[in-house]
Amino acid sequence: MALVFELDPAVTPVLRDGVVGLWVDVSNAGGSVGFVPPVAAGDVRPELVKHFVAMTEGRTRLLVGWDEEGGVAATAFITLNTHRLMKHWVWLYTVMVHPRHQGKGYGRDLLAAAEVAAGGLDGVDAIRLTCRGGEGLERFYASCGYKEVGRVPGAIRVALGDERDDITMLLPLARRD
Repeated sequence: MALVFELDPAVTPVLRDGVVGLWVDVSNAGGSVGFVPPVAAGDVRPELVKHFVAMTEGRTRLLVGWDEEGGVAATAFITLNTHRLMKHWVWLYTVMVHPRHQGKGYGRDLLAAAEVAAGGLDGVDAIRLTCRGGEGLERFYASCGYKEVGRVPGAIRVALGDERDDITMLLPLARRD
């Protein structure tokens, strides 16, 4: 069954707890979403609050994929640029699909929904994201139309002696004129 995507859902306890649970589960399954396992809800919650603050300030939009049971199964945060020379592209952050749903094509569905959402924003013609090297993520994003446009070797320290590349990917949006 396909996920149902919603842009800018109401921030309710169900949403908040669902995103925290998703983030914890993805992190503990080895997902590259800003943490190294083991991770608990108390580790994730402050980062989510930062995203919620940016949402209330109008700098970030939340895209949620709901599963058939009404649970949070996938997320991506679309962050607008505030610099006057960079308002024509957005960042995609914290792109997650719950481990129990991986392998079903939901990651591609999430990226396609993010592309539609970003394409609906006034003046936006590209999406940028970064990913951690050493996980094959750049190949996945490339298969979804993103192009590698930058790489900083060893910029992400997962553990002492375990440095990964920070890879920047870009997706030009189709003109909808």
